[in-house]
Amino acid sequence: MTSYYMERYLKNQTFYKIQAQSIIDNPDQRIVDDLSSFTGTALSFSLTLFNSAVDLISFSNILYGIYPPLFVVLLVYSFGGTAISVFLGRGLVTLNFLQEKKEADFRYGLVRIRENAESIAFYGGEENERQLLLQRFKSAYENLTQLLISSRNLEFFTNGYRYLIQILPVAVVAPMFFSGKIEFGVINQSVSAFNHILGDFSLIVYQIQAISAFSAIIDRLGEFDDVLDSSGYKSLPDPSGNISLFFCNRKSSSILESNGSLTYEKRQKLLDIENLTLQTPTSEAPLVRDLSLEISESSHLLVTGPSGSGKTSLLRAMAGLWSTGKGKITFYVKDAGESQRSVSSDVTPLEENGSINMQAELGRPNCRNYGGIFFLPQRPYMVLGTLRQQLLYPTWAEDEIPASDSSTKPAALLPFLVRKKDMEHGDINKASMPTTDNLIKVLEDVQLGYILSRFGSLDATTEWSTVLSLGEQQRLAFARMLLSKPKLVLLDESTSALDEANEAHLYRQIEAAGITYISIGHRRTLYDYHVKVLHVSPLDPNSTQHNWSIDSINKDTMYKLPKL
Repeated sequence: MTSYYMERYLKNQTFYKIQAQSIIDNPDQRIVDDLSSFTGTALSFSLTLFNSAVDLISFSNILYGIYPPLFVVLLVYSFGGTAISVFLGRGLVTLNFLQEKKEADFRYGLVRIRENAESIAFYGGEENERQLLLQRFKSAYENLTQLLISSRNLEFFTNGYRYLIQILPVAVVAPMFFSGKIEFGVINQSVSAFNHILGDFSLIVYQIQAISAFSAIIDRLGEFDDVLDSSGYKSLPDPSGNISLFFCNRKSSSILESNGSLTYEKRQKLLDIENLTLQTPTSEAPLVRDLSLEISESSHLLVTGPSGSGKTSLLRAMAGLWSTGKGKITFYVKDAGESQRSVSSDVTPLEENGSINMQAELGRPNCRNYGGIFFLPQRPYMVLGTLRQQLLYPTWAEDEIPASDSSTKPAALLPFLVRKKDMEHGDINKASMPTTDNLIKVLEDVQLGYILSRFGSLDATTEWSTVLSLGEQQRLAFARMLLSKPKLVLLDESTSALDEANEAHLYRQIEAAGITYISIGHRRTLYDYHVKVLHVSPLDPNSTQHNWSIDSINKDTMYKLPKL
């Protein structure tokens, strides 16, 4: 079940939608704790029901044969006790549900302090964090108090219910004993059979608290399951009401010259945006209106504009993270399995339905990075693992993750722990994994060669997001990109933490690698590395005019640049 839920959680960027739109709370707890509790409790209840069924069949004939009215008394007593237990415990499901949520919120607050320890220490915000944690703990404590009170009231009734069954069968059968109709041993036999059958009929009474907690877990998993299903349906939106994202297979095109030699086109189209109107996912506030542009090889584009104008949101739309709005975005990706001397030019769409589902035809975890497109966020993601894994992420990351920490042979692995292989497409579109020498060289190319001596080797493991500065993390992200050798890279202020010398060096590296790039940034120095500039202004909702403009960058216009 864990593997099943993780696969759905990570599919179609559902994890991003849940976090960005705050759809449900604590999906991590639902996968780890709730699934564990659900499977354990479900197994326990199944065994209990099975034992009760066998017990009921065994003793019903005995009790009914001794004294049929006693069997009727048993049914009335058990059904009455069940009804009262359900009435007294009617609020336990909600209280258990809230307790799970509030405890998870408190634990999440502690995790955030650990992840942001340096920032909190710089701000001196220890007292504020303590107050926030105490507030969350108080909320969990107050709910736990209500839960304990309800459990106490229910326990009073349950204990009385248990004590009464010790005398009830004796009181019913005693008149028959005194009249001489039965012997004394029959009383003990009837009491034993009565207790067995009553225990079978009173499962709800005895297990009401466990059932309430189990119901809360089912509610949380059901809510989580509905969100995962709805995210799956949203991956196939109506093209008329959403942004259509296409990945087209662009094979190398060539021209046959008069001397018989083949000359390949120098300016191949990489990106085409048509009539894009972008809106925020929740409020659907417009950010960009009717944007159309085309990016070809080496036509590096700089995106500028005031904060909040929608620059990063534009990249989110290109990445398929945002689909609210209308328009069409087409990437022309390279098929690595194609013949290098093709004399025909054709474009094969990888998506036929215009949806945001970018995984349908490529059969890979993420077709952007494999198809020659790479995204670099402002704050790079540092994976849990070695320095080698940092560099290989995400293109070759799954090849570097060990299948097991032990010496267990692969044949002994459980089926759900084995990584899935793409049997249909294989790895024909995936470049060969870089060697150790390649990794060392790319670290030197981004001026990070010194970290090898600092950490010992490429196989060193540490908390990279903590030990590396933001500038070092950004350079490490550039190393990942250089290793992946994409045709197009989209940079969201990816050099914001670097000095101008390092920034210039990195842009020279990616340009020398033949990579076309689209950058979002505020520095005036960025104009030196780009051919065109897209300026995005805050959109006036009452205006029908475009809020963007595209200009070429040259020396004559450098003196007329607006302040970024």
